[in-house]
Amino acid sequence: MRTIAIINQKGGCGKTTTSINLAACLARLGQKTVLVDMDPQGHCGVGLAVPEDQIERTIYDALIEDSDGKPARVSEIVWQIATDFDLAPSNIKLAAFEQVFAGRAGREDRLTKALEQVRGAYQWAIVDCPPSVGLITFNALRACDEVIVPVETGFFSLHGLAKVMETLELMKERCEKDILIRVLPTLYDTRTKLAREVLSELRTKFRDYLMDSTVNFNTKLKEAASFGQPITEYDPGSRGYKDFVNLARELMGHKPVDVEPAPTEKMSRPAELVQRAKQLSQLTNFSFGRNTITAPAGAGNGNGQAPAIAEQPIITANPRITITDEDMPKMEAPAPVGAAPAPVAKTTQQKIEEFYGVKQQGDEVVFAARFEDAKKVLIAGDFNNWSPMSTPMSVNGRAGVWTTKLPLPRGRYRYRLVVDGQWITDPNNKYVETNEYGELNNIVEVD
Repeated sequence: MRTIAIINQKGGCGKTTTSINLAACLARLGQKTVLVDMDPQGHCGVGLAVPEDQIERTIYDALIEDSDGKPARVSEIVWQIATDFDLAPSNIKLAAFEQVFAGRAGREDRLTKALEQVRGAYQWAIVDCPPSVGLITFNALRACDEVIVPVETGFFSLHGLAKVMETLELMKERCEKDILIRVLPTLYDTRTKLAREVLSELRTKFRDYLMDSTVNFNTKLKEAASFGQPITEYDPGSRGYKDFVNLARELMGHKPVDVEPAPTEKMSRPAELVQRAKQLSQLTNFSFGRNTITAPAGAGNGNGQAPAIAEQPIITANPRITITDEDMPKMEAPAPVGAAPAPVAKTTQQKIEEFYGVKQQGDEVVFAARFEDAKKVLIAGDFNNWSPMSTPMSVNGRAGVWTTKLPLPRGRYRYRLVVDGQWITDPNNKYVETNEYGELNNIVEVD
């Protein structure tokens, strides 16, 4: 379980907004996530519409010892917010934590021990910290593997960031563990000169800490909080959703897209075209072999063998369309007059394409793919509001062959596969288009 603490001793920089929406986006991407509210104000519960008067046990109960009352396990206090998304809430009782544990041995490891009980149940733990540096924050630092410091792209935030980083580095030394500290620019308004200058200054002075992702100023994030919903539920089409999905994917090891590059890192147009060609020619890491075009009889390399030409996608004027050798006419020697046409043997690739991919059968659309080592395969698209957990694929008959049938009305649909939490393009559907994240969505048209 990866544990990330969201820390900044300055208020109003978007800590709770970051915590809620990062956890929600990780869950939307199929990652089992728990959000731990370590702020006595309990704003995570407020932002997720958890009724305060119905919260009987909080994270405080998971931190105390037998001598302090009746302790609880984290699994006993969590609220399920959505699929794969749980909240360990907080309230004002947590404010007494520092006083209760003052002078006790092991007081800085209470959160570590509490989270250890659920380490096997979650893939991620996001810890929202209070806007102060004390025993609660130090507990979060001891429990985490990584720290994200949200920084509003304003003058005062930039002025205080050096002190925050200095404090975190000192606390990191006291923790005696290697903790990755990263800075996340938030509330970025590209329209203002000040925000652009602050972001440029962050890139200059904090390059070693700065994340590639940026959270832009977006009113939908504030509206979502006022309605008690994460941005994944309130408006999945908003810029705020896109920013937090980018952040989640960066933490999962994927390069964020649509990130404003530093001036020295701007890609030239030829390099951009080469990168697009590579992306379109490699739809996914899960490949099923490559097609070849066989040269006509008589052509060869001197020993009677015809050379095999590897498949090379041709990029047309429309970068969303890939034309492979399958779309081109085959070069064949003319048959003798009156001779019966010789049967054409199907290649392995053709046989694979007949079985795998996407096909329309009556009123249903059948999706089939082969992932022999996969434990879970899901499908997300326009037809299920891009929620992969609602449409799992199943293994029927043949090991490693995952299928599902969906009754889809007439129309055009985009989709992607999620294999053990990794979003990929369907390797057996050559119809693709680039999405807003710079990745490739598959396309299926239902007649």
